[in-house]
Amino acid sequence: ATVLTMQLSGDVEQVYGNPTEEGEGEMEDHEDTGSVILPDGELGPSAPYLRFSKTCLKNVFSVILLFIYLLLMAVAVFLVYQTIADFREKLKHPVMSVSYKEVSLYDAPGIAFYPGKARLLSCKHHYYDHIPPLVNPGQPGDIECTTQRINYTDPFTNQTMKYALVVQGPRDVKKKELVFLQFHLNGTDQDFSAIDYLLFSSFQDFINSPKKAEFMKDCESSYSSWKFSGGFRTWVKMSLVKTKEEDGSETVEFKQETSVVNYIDQRTKPRSDQLFFVVFEWKDPFIQTVQDIITANPWNMIALLCGIFLALFKAADFAKLSVKWMIKIRKRHLKRSQAMNHIS
Repeated sequence: ATVLTMQLSGDVEQVYGNPTEEGEGEMEDHEDTGSVILPDGELGPSAPYLRFSKTCLKNVFSVILLFIYLLLMAVAVFLVYQTIADFREKLKHPVMSVSYKEVSLYDAPGIAFYPGKARLLSCKHHYYDHIPPLVNPGQPGDIECTTQRINYTDPFTNQTMKYALVVQGPRDVKKKELVFLQFHLNGTDQDFSAIDYLLFSSFQDFINSPKKAEFMKDCESSYSSWKFSGGFRTWVKMSLVKTKEEDGSETVEFKQETSVVNYIDQRTKPRSDQLFFVVFEWKDPFIQTVQDIITANPWNMIALLCGIFLALFKAADFAKLSVKWMIKIRKRHLKRSQAMNHIS
């Protein structure tokens, strides 16, 4: 029995070779030899089957983990593509942002009238929406507004001369300051009579401008014009909108709400002339600012991409280690099979 045991030990050593040349540790040698040579009574017929089942389960589990990490890598790649595509889409389509700033005083706007043959009879500033009754409608009255008359060439034809009457608009929004104007037109050969006007952002800029004619030409090119008709009182409520462009410049425009009330002419004799009444008032104390905002934050995208790439590298590293471990287990299983065949 002693000679047989020594012979078996020599055979096993020949099969395994030198453990240091294989790169295995001392604990792995003991594990391998222990799995082959056991004391009498411990090596039963079911021991190889159990070892094979455990090894098979480990291999199957490793393959499943490998496929799971490959799936996660595919999801990460899709997230990278989707993140970059969303970022490019947001850059192309910025979101419009609207903010409101409350003020107590506006910069007085300029109101440019184009009366034609009509004549300004009166102009007054009133407060708290109170407009007293007209004393002598159709007759010249007090002109308490700051006005400026200007002639300039039409910016669209450069041939026609235009006459404009520029009036300073209301400022105090808390007191509901308004400007009430009355015009008179002695006669007209048209079926409908109306006076054109336009609003621009600052009357003071017009006064300080050294070239008022050029200033008015620019205003007419930039701002829209409106009309108010004779025989009515037109109430204009203005609101100011500032728009910030991509290059940093700022444009100003007016939005207005108008209401028209019929004027009952109570003069004793029927007349062929036309009376025009118009009121200008601020709608509310809020200045509306509009600007385009790009919602895509490059730092958030960079952080997300860094996390995704880190997960990819970790998954690739785990997959590489899993493959190496599976190859190592396979080699160990082949060695054990060869040793068992040799012993048999």
